[in-house]
Amino acid sequence: MKLGKVELCHFLQLVGLFLCFSGTSQAEPPRSRSKLYFQSGRSRTKRSWVWNQFFVLEEYMGSDPLYVGKLHSDVDKGDGSIKYILSGEGASSIFIIDENTGDIHATKRLDREEQAYYTLRAQALDRLTNKPVEPESEFVIKIQDINDNEPKFLDGPYTAGVPEMSPVGTSVVQVTATDADDPTYGNSARVVYSILQGQPYFSVEPKTGSYQYNVPESLPVASVVARIKAIDADIGVNAEMEYKIVDGDGLEIFKITADKETQEGIITIQKELDFEAKTSYTLRIEAANRDADPRFLSLGPFSDTTTIKIIVEDVDEPPVFSSPLYPMEVSEATQVGNIIGTVAAHDPDSSNSPVRYSIDRNTDLERYFNIDANSGVITTAKLLDRETNAVHNITVLAMENQNPSQVGRGYVAITILDINDNAPEFAMDYETTVCENAQPGQVIQKISAVDKDEPSDGHHFYFSLTTDTTNNHNFSLKDNKDNTASILTRRNGFRRQEQSVYYLPIFIVDSGSPSLSSTNTLTIRVCDCDADGVAQTCNAEAYVLPAGLSTGALIAILACVLTLFVLILLIVTMRRRKKESLIFDEERDIRENIVRYDDEGGGEEDTEAFDMTALRNLNVIRDSKTRRDVTPEIQFLSRPTIKSIPDNVIFREFIWERLKEADVDPGAPPYDSLQTYAFEGNGSIAESLSSLDSISSNSDQNYDYLSDWGPRFKRLADMYGNGQENLYS
Repeated sequence: MKLGKVELCHFLQLVGLFLCFSGTSQAEPPRSRSKLYFQSGRSRTKRSWVWNQFFVLEEYMGSDPLYVGKLHSDVDKGDGSIKYILSGEGASSIFIIDENTGDIHATKRLDREEQAYYTLRAQALDRLTNKPVEPESEFVIKIQDINDNEPKFLDGPYTAGVPEMSPVGTSVVQVTATDADDPTYGNSARVVYSILQGQPYFSVEPKTGSYQYNVPESLPVASVVARIKAIDADIGVNAEMEYKIVDGDGLEIFKITADKETQEGIITIQKELDFEAKTSYTLRIEAANRDADPRFLSLGPFSDTTTIKIIVEDVDEPPVFSSPLYPMEVSEATQVGNIIGTVAAHDPDSSNSPVRYSIDRNTDLERYFNIDANSGVITTAKLLDRETNAVHNITVLAMENQNPSQVGRGYVAITILDINDNAPEFAMDYETTVCENAQPGQVIQKISAVDKDEPSDGHHFYFSLTTDTTNNHNFSLKDNKDNTASILTRRNGFRRQEQSVYYLPIFIVDSGSPSLSSTNTLTIRVCDCDADGVAQTCNAEAYVLPAGLSTGALIAILACVLTLFVLILLIVTMRRRKKESLIFDEERDIRENIVRYDDEGGGEEDTEAFDMTALRNLNVIRDSKTRRDVTPEIQFLSRPTIKSIPDNVIFREFIWERLKEADVDPGAPPYDSLQTYAFEGNGSIAESLSSLDSISSNSDQNYDYLSDWGPRFKRLADMYGNGQENLYS
């Protein structure tokens, strides 16, 4: 900030430094001025460290260490029992502390541009126990700037051009110089511009070098254009600033606010920029202290102004429609190809490129509309139906011919106007009943109608009976003149036995132009009702079942029939499964079916007539077992070894028949299972299991007892008894 003459500023700075160093050199400053308190955690802890703020001038060239300041603790009584230590950035290497007095000195030359401040920690220890007598405290040593850096043009040299005949004030180029010195202290970093050659044709803004900012015209509203900052040597609340635009041609386009953290002025856009309308703006901005001390107002003013120039850059923008929304109307009776309306868009750039139009088909999936690519005329491509879609919201695209990537969007809302193209119909499916004890003139149903059309003056429906039912003797219709009608009985004595259902055609006409009508049939069922007229049952069981069977009896009969059907189905299923099981046994294990070939064995309880183990393992000899189909006192001896005849005719024929069946059976397995047909092969220790060759004379078994078993065993007695010599005679 400009605080009067430069010499006065320097004088005040020297006075401040003198007071600072004189305060820090005192051995024990007054507690009311220098005692600091720190808060730690939830409780407030008093710390007895005392020091002033430490500053060190950069680029000190003296031979002695530079005095920085003094640390002191209230615990230190001056008896040498306390010693001070220093740690942190630059401790011991740059900054040293006298452990007895707490004096801090800088031993090296410092450069603010390399490091602006150092953070250190101090500790007071008991010299005997080496334990801290105070908590460790942190402090900062700031390096005070001097004007030891010259301004530099980092982007130079600059090359610029200007059209001839340009008006006075035309911006040519912006130059920027930077200074590495501290901009917050004094005027060391303040840069002043001047032109050494080129007068009187060119000039430069002396403070800012033109403070020029270039912004694209597409920058959104509320975007930041620039940040500027005024310099104030004060700190804290004394350095708080406020900014305002005091003059210029962009007062309504731009605004400036202060950043409370950085004290910068932030310039933002309030309205959209348009390069084609205006290419540059000039603003004069004032920065002032928010709270100036009244005691120093005579040293003011505590404000400064600067001028900035904002250049608007041209951007290739997409086409812009003349209206954000195009409302259109069309009758649903319009023919294909009729014109609905027109949209218009233009290229806002100076090139004014021609525009081509198209419809975004994502908004017109059924392709009801077309648009002329050159003129923007919208026409119908299909017949319209208001009842299907009353409003069509479509998006029209406008593209530049020279740059098709630049696409603008316009929105069209097409409202379909209604015509009377739908006939009225019943509002719902009515379930109408009439009681058998109904009286003439009784209202049995109130009906209404609906129409998909939407006439401007509302719906008006007219009800009547069709001409062929006007003179019926059962029911009549009364139009209530409120879009409803009542159905009344014309007689009594309705009987379900005579007629259980009546069909009543009703004629409904709307009020459209031209009017449309429809005939709707009302179904009326005759029901048995209680005393309050509530229907109990509406079926025609009395007519269908003249024998007097009740509903309960009918249900019982039906249940019996259903039960019999289930039983029959169950029996059939079980038989089929049993048959399938037998077939499966015959196909998969023929060896156990040998009991079917004229050898009844020992009856149903004889499960040991033959042993399958002997067939599967020829080395196992079956023990003699007692048959359970004879009395206990009769014992059977093991049969003597009898060799099976390999060429037995019965077995050969059986195997041959099975082989032929397998050859012609498409469902037979593809493997040969002849080994399962009860032929054990030559030399089998299990011998033959068949009883067919037991008639051999080599058998010493006596079967005469079979004659005593009754007629059921006569056949076996004839085969194996004494008369076997006559068996084949």
